[in-house]
Amino acid sequence: MPFLLATEAGTPDRPNEDFAAVTTTSAVLLDGVSAPRDEDNGCSHGVAWYTHRLGALLLAGMESGLPMREALVEAITAVSTAHSGTCDLTVQETPSATVVAVRVRDDALEYLVLSDSVLLSQADGRIRVVADTRLDDLRPRVGPGTAIRAWRNVPNGFWTAGADPRAAEEALTGTLPRAPFLAMTDGASRSVEVFGDLSWSGIFELAREQGPAALLKRVRSLEGADPSGLRFPRGKVRDDATALWWNP
Repeated sequence: MPFLLATEAGTPDRPNEDFAAVTTTSAVLLDGVSAPRDEDNGCSHGVAWYTHRLGALLLAGMESGLPMREALVEAITAVSTAHSGTCDLTVQETPSATVVAVRVRDDALEYLVLSDSVLLSQADGRIRVVADTRLDDLRPRVGPGTAIRAWRNVPNGFWTAGADPRAAEEALTGTLPRAPFLAMTDGASRSVEVFGDLSWSGIFELAREQGPAALLKRVRSLEGADPSGLRFPRGKVRDDATALWWNP
């Protein structure tokens, strides 16, 4: 079965900073990390530019057979080189992205997960959740008045794929049995993590039965029912959302 993919920008006035792409055997899904609107990220190109290039180069590296971490190192290095002459990559808010990457082998799935996008797979009748929880683990330890983004890509903090290729060493990697999987940015998984509307098994079954577009439709309905974000506090009332499904 081919990959199924759905993606949608959070608002019509800003580009979709998520990115996803597939080949016959590999898939990448990225969620661009935005700086606050009033803060300079040091980059003249923008987050969407960054995620598109990083994702495409990562996918090419995976297709060439590189180990997952090495493919991410090479992709980060190449994109950084491409705009280091025009942009200040030392700025804390320089464009970066969460990453889920999966390569389908004859008998297994190879994966890489970095930051808060999530990978679900089902084998032996149970859902396996591959999630980098360092951001959530950090929140209770961040002192009042300290923006949690100050802990991005620093020791004892949380990591995203930005200008520093060391981020690849911080990614979760491993293998899973060859079985159906669902990858989501946090804009798509918020029906579980923010709204509590579905369980992980519930969102997996919805994707299996109705496809990934159904996940996004459900998220938009939940966001629309709480337009001010008062009942379910969240950083963005509507977020970019992407979901990617594969079934052997």
